[in-house]
Amino acid sequence: MDREGVRSVCLALPGVTLDHPWDPDHDAYRVGGKMFAIIGSMGGLSFKVSDIAYEVLTESGRARPAPYLARSKWVNLEDLDAWPDDDLADHLKIAHGLIAAKLTRKIRQELGLI
Repeated sequence: MDREGVRSVCLALPGVTLDHPWDPDHDAYRVGGKMFAIIGSMGGLSFKVSDIAYEVLTESGRARPAPYLARSKWVNLEDLDAWPDDDLADHLKIAHGLIAAKLTRKIRQELGLI
């Protein structure tokens, strides 16, 4: 999957916005104002995962702890081509769901998530 593939998967999810908080080459995908995935200028992708997925992905070497965000259980993929598109799309959907679940009920209703 490339940058455009990540964009299409993320923007297809409910309530998602895209912005560029650092520079035009960094894409940050948010739900309810909270980031769930970031793709950098060099193509590396970071996203939120569950506690268990964090352990499995980092210990197996499939992903590395995301710089600055590892304490919040984010992982980083340097090479998106090493992941099957369906697998990566599933992880992005899960990341969206993890962040959306932490939003207030009111915000989730406004975004059409419940």
